[in-house]
Amino acid sequence: MALKKLNFWIGGEFRAAQSNATFVDHTPVDDSPYAEVARAAVEDVQLAAEAAHAAFASYRDTTPGQRETWLGKAADLLEQRKDAFADVLIDEIGSPLLKAHFEIKYAIAHLRTAAGIPRRITGQTLPSDVPGRFSMSVREPLGVFACITPFNVPLIKAMKQCTGPLATGNTVVLLASEEAPALAILVAELFRDAGFPAGSFNVLTGFGHEIGDDLVTHPRVKGVNFTGSTRVGRHLSALCGKHMKRALLELGGKNPLIILKDADLDAAVHAAVFGMFLFQGQACMASSRILVEAPIYDEFLSRYKAAAAGVGYGDLRSPKTMLGPIISQRQRDRIRHHIDDAVAHGATLETGGKWVGNRCLPTILTGVDSRMVCYQEETFGPVTAVYKVGSADAALALANDNCYGLSAAVFTQNLDEAMRISQGIHAGMVHVNAPTLHDEPHVPFGGVGDSGMGREGAQTDIDHCTEWKWITIQAPGASHGH
Repeated sequence: MALKKLNFWIGGEFRAAQSNATFVDHTPVDDSPYAEVARAAVEDVQLAAEAAHAAFASYRDTTPGQRETWLGKAADLLEQRKDAFADVLIDEIGSPLLKAHFEIKYAIAHLRTAAGIPRRITGQTLPSDVPGRFSMSVREPLGVFACITPFNVPLIKAMKQCTGPLATGNTVVLLASEEAPALAILVAELFRDAGFPAGSFNVLTGFGHEIGDDLVTHPRVKGVNFTGSTRVGRHLSALCGKHMKRALLELGGKNPLIILKDADLDAAVHAAVFGMFLFQGQACMASSRILVEAPIYDEFLSRYKAAAAGVGYGDLRSPKTMLGPIISQRQRDRIRHHIDDAVAHGATLETGGKWVGNRCLPTILTGVDSRMVCYQEETFGPVTAVYKVGSADAALALANDNCYGLSAAVFTQNLDEAMRISQGIHAGMVHVNAPTLHDEPHVPFGGVGDSGMGREGAQTDIDHCTEWKWITIQAPGASHGH
């Protein structure tokens, strides 16, 4: 069967790279070729940024009703096309069916939520000390947004990063992960068919390390939305600072799940399995540190090991499968290194550490300490460490002994303790009696520390994607005193 060929979407048309360069996208189940994809270079970035800038001149003046209609239509179309999207999520990035459906359902909800943004872009009237002067502030779109998305939830992140700018009158150049270009092209077709004008939404495919800097520093680009590693996030943050660009960075996590002695153990075990092993731990919100109070530690560990051993890893299209393949050889090597390093330095491998093809089976470590790479670093695979703690305060101290601060969770039946810990924990999001892995379209989603800066979500998109302008009107003949 011939490989599908994928081109950029620029200015309302599909285009090959100007050099005709391509790369091969592989399916992670067996690393077989999945698609031949246009590979962007600096001249392609230039073309996309200029197309988005040219479209901005008229797109900024589209009405709230128009943008609301396009976003709503995109949600309806995604619902109609969910099987095609699920196929790409499964075949291109190795999503189990459960996770693919989870992602599509979220994306539809996000589009519907974003459709409400255009009518909420409000300004203010302000009092003035100058007699006869009317003073007001209004919000204006910035211009072109560069949106750089990861492989793990490419549909969710395309919606989170791109709909805020589009809803507020900005235009977008999406640079998709090199692991998920086919999904980005499906999104381009979705927005095209929903009615978004040519040039308002553009897609580049290629390698971030080759063209990411060119896109972020392009003079036409005014805002940057990035999801990815902390290392790359720091680099892009420095570029944005140097070039005075607005940036929203959603980076890594090393998320603590605290289980106190009065917790509902059934619920806590379920949260630890779902929050760690959904999509084989390739999630920034994964529960990669589980801190269990001593009186229930042994029972929790025993139950958790049994539950982890029962996680399905069969056919990706089976609803019983939770665990799929790790995305790339580089990432597989990283996971192996984290496990081997921990064991070499004295950690105990309670379960897992084995591979079936490109799948790493659910892996639980104990005895992990600061000498080990996985103590501080994000593994981004199905590997977690369980720690015994002597008290709630000890759990809180250990939870905060980390440079990340994305998501956290605490299981307890003591509401006072839940509130105290949720307020004391250094994280952008805390869930009580629920997994660390949770998101909704309208909430301020994001982290602190090395987990990033800024917040995704409809509630915060208006601030992030618009600029205030102050306008005064002096009545003719009125006093101009100060």
